[in-house]
Amino acid sequence: QMQGTIFPAPNFNPIMDAQLLGGALQGISCEKDVLIDILTQRCNSQRLMIAEAYRDMYGRDLITDLKENLSHHFKEVMVGLMYPPASYDAHELWHALKGADTEENCLIDILASRSNMEIFQIKEAYLMQYNNDLQQDIDSETSGHFRDTLMNLAQGTRMEGYADPSTAAQDAMILWEACQQKTGEHKNMLQMILCNKSYQQLWMVFQEFQNISGQDIVDAINECYDGYFQELLVAIVLCVRDKPSYFAYRLYNAIHDLGFHNKTVIRILIARSEIDLMNIRQRYKERYGKSLFHDIKHFASGHYESALLAICAGDAEDY
Repeated sequence: QMQGTIFPAPNFNPIMDAQLLGGALQGISCEKDVLIDILTQRCNSQRLMIAEAYRDMYGRDLITDLKENLSHHFKEVMVGLMYPPASYDAHELWHALKGADTEENCLIDILASRSNMEIFQIKEAYLMQYNNDLQQDIDSETSGHFRDTLMNLAQGTRMEGYADPSTAAQDAMILWEACQQKTGEHKNMLQMILCNKSYQQLWMVFQEFQNISGQDIVDAINECYDGYFQELLVAIVLCVRDKPSYFAYRLYNAIHDLGFHNKTVIRILIARSEIDLMNIRQRYKERYGKSLFHDIKHFASGHYESALLAICAGDAEDY
């Protein structure tokens, strides 16, 4: 049972919310607590209705006003909450591809974890927002087998719901050979299977792989390959097995790896807030002993911290 942390607010009144936001933003000093109270406690579709009411009331764009009045990471959180999910993913991918440095981890997080339908919506949003083709941008900004795998994922052509036990051993054999041989052709076979077979099929393939090789597929990939290609393949496997665990692992690394990687933390919390953030919190606690709430509290501060914790929706026992 997948569960988020943000739900539709009961007794929702977009006009009143827009008025409160207007007051908070137009004042001499911006009342950030009011922004947090409203924007983190409404679901995405409600936030979009608030933005509409805000435009009607003030003749101004709420995102623009948030950008003008806020700064740093707090601004990124508040503005990020105002995008519909597909637009937010498109926005993150655009900046990951077109920024000064390509942010490979952002590309991996999004493209390895989204469904066909989500990828289709992201591509539409990307085209509308930036007048660019996502696949063309991936093609021009990345390279090698990493690029080929991203391109395959960005097609959104993974089989859905279909599983054929009779071919699972065959696929596992191909994967095992690909880990032994490591030729370009084998790398292609490897990514074709991981990008196109259904999750149900891949479950069986990974089981068969273990039987054939006596090794877990993740360990085999880590031994045989390196760089972003290896990271992307592992991400796909982890997402097939359990998406909340994958995101818990990504959050833990973003929080503890060489300083707090703000962008990653913000992106995952916002993108998963209405899907499975509650499950991600559970996996995080089980796996790392400390709650996500505790770790964010430890690293972030001020209104930025308050906003992240409000999305994370921690409980008193999580402190």
